[in-house]
Amino acid sequence: MSRRGLIGAGLAAGASGLAARATAASPKEPFFRGNGLPVGLQLYTLGPDLAKDLDGMLGQVAGIGYRTVETAGYAGRTPQEMRAALDKAGLKCTSAHIPATAASGQPSWANIDEVIADAKVLGFTHVVLPMFEVPARITSVHIEGESTADSRERMVRSLTVDDWKGTADLLNAKGKALRAAGLTAGYHNHNVEFAPVGGTTGLEILLKGTDPALVSFEMDVGWVVAGGHDPFALLKAHAGRFKQMHIKDVKVTTKTNFAFRQDPTEVGSGIIDWKKLLPAAYAEGVRGFFVEQEPPFEHPRIDSAKICFDYLNAVVA
Repeated sequence: MSRRGLIGAGLAAGASGLAARATAASPKEPFFRGNGLPVGLQLYTLGPDLAKDLDGMLGQVAGIGYRTVETAGYAGRTPQEMRAALDKAGLKCTSAHIPATAASGQPSWANIDEVIADAKVLGFTHVVLPMFEVPARITSVHIEGESTADSRERMVRSLTVDDWKGTADLLNAKGKALRAAGLTAGYHNHNVEFAPVGGTTGLEILLKGTDPALVSFEMDVGWVVAGGHDPFALLKAHAGRFKQMHIKDVKVTTKTNFAFRQDPTEVGSGIIDWKKLLPAAYAEGVRGFFVEQEPPFEHPRIDSAKICFDYLNAVVA
């Protein structure tokens, strides 16, 4: 069976139970409009273009029709400057990707009080750890002549069960502080989390090792597929744990791997059946949806963001 067929079969297997469990939109109207949900954009999609022209890019994002965004850093601005630009464009920041350790002056989970302060300025209520906490023994090692791809492969092979448990502990500990401040904590997957480790996977360790009352998950669909898994089956297996989703499509040429590799494309032009997956995600409790596309791009980044939005804004699911 082709990859498209495999994913479609998995989605179809659970489709019959959706009507009884979901309050999703009528099949006669677009999914997002019918459910009263905005199509959000993860600003990582815009890459360096965002920092070069923050007001211009955010204005175009709003002009396309997006109303909510998720940050991945502040484009070299202060939280106050970022908020002013968002307000000018009429956009609302509801979620933020915050790394485990500080980089380039951005906040981190290491200083959760700063994150909470930024949330009050920017208005986001959901704080997402974008990837696992990289152990110091890995980050401190440099191998001369090693390619980026080889470095990633080595990092994945080096991760242990204890490393994943450490990330789970971080999420639980900081999740308590975030909850006390009226915020929620989440974790965003890549495909590394599906690599075998100690008879299980990193994702399973995180799901089992985190308190559902403190930590939810943001499913990145493109990375799930790149890791060789069916997103629908994952939603079913962990009902209620996924609260947000990155709407990311991939080409049929994407090969299963665990080291940050995929062949990206605009939503609706890849192998993922969004007409089935969107209502399936809604049925399992996903309410935050953000378009995200990885490089390389075949179009200007903002044009790709528009292609994705136009598809999703009209898709009947």
